[in-house]
Amino acid sequence: MRPRPSSPAPPWRRRFLAVAVVLLGTVAALAHLAAAAPGYAVVPGWGQVPNGAEWGEVPGVSIDGQGVIFAFRRAQPPILQFEPSGRLVKAWGDGLFVMPHGLRIDRNGALWLTDARAADGKGQQVFKFSPDGQLLLTLGTRGVSGADDKTFNGPCDVAVAANGDIFVADGHTNARVVKFSQDGKYITAWGHKGTAAGEFDVPHAIVIDSKGRVLVGDRNNKRIQIFDQNGAFIEQWGQFGRPSGMFISPDDTLYVGDISDRKGIVVGSAGDGSVRGVIEGTLPEGVAVAADGSIYAGETTTGRILRKLVPSTR
Repeated sequence: MRPRPSSPAPPWRRRFLAVAVVLLGTVAALAHLAAAAPGYAVVPGWGQVPNGAEWGEVPGVSIDGQGVIFAFRRAQPPILQFEPSGRLVKAWGDGLFVMPHGLRIDRNGALWLTDARAADGKGQQVFKFSPDGQLLLTLGTRGVSGADDKTFNGPCDVAVAANGDIFVADGHTNARVVKFSQDGKYITAWGHKGTAAGEFDVPHAIVIDSKGRVLVGDRNNKRIQIFDQNGAFIEQWGQFGRPSGMFISPDDTLYVGDISDRKGIVVGSAGDGSVRGVIEGTLPEGVAVAADGSIYAGETTTGRILRKLVPSTR
């Protein structure tokens, strides 16, 4: 007798098998992620706050070449400088900002700060300060919201290229990146609100990698978009969650603060987009990493604090 041909599996079984394969793959990926996640511990009680007050929201944090930690917070005074031990070195900037947001320190030690809201005739600007607090450059029109070559609407973050060109993520209301020369002259802008490549929904963080590529944390679209310095789209990554803050170390390690999808700091490669793991213990908007591996995480939601995390021995 001829063997009877096997009958195809019923549709419900094929669907079940397909779902099982996906779930097994997801479990395996998560197990690998957990195994690869770097171990860090929060340093309790780090950082002296002036007059023993509350920290307030801390959207911006950066570290200068001498290892001094700068925090940009939504309280007075808004700019705090710390030693790695947590001792307060200096506090300044009272009354200068409406809504403190991004803080970066460039290769020359200059501070770049963004003010993301207008009120009382000020705000909606980007400022460059010397390390000792002298104002060197201002971008945007004081107290005016807009989307042309002289105005911003919700500037979130700044990146400075090796040649001094300035890139502003103008993203809390606008949805674009604006490029200026090192002396503040407008060059170009790209992007508008949307979900397609080159479009944004809250471009919240911006950094430049060792290849000179511009990485933009497109927060509400849950992706990082990568461009050349003229705004040409290269690629996008969705594996870093919902990026609020980003930091790239000299070896192109990428740290991404994500307060929703990954719930922590996602660590990976700015070179190929691979993810190494997730650091828990903080829900940060601002991220900076010191030469000794310590991480400083500025929180604006649950914690409203600047936390220091150090490599764990466990």
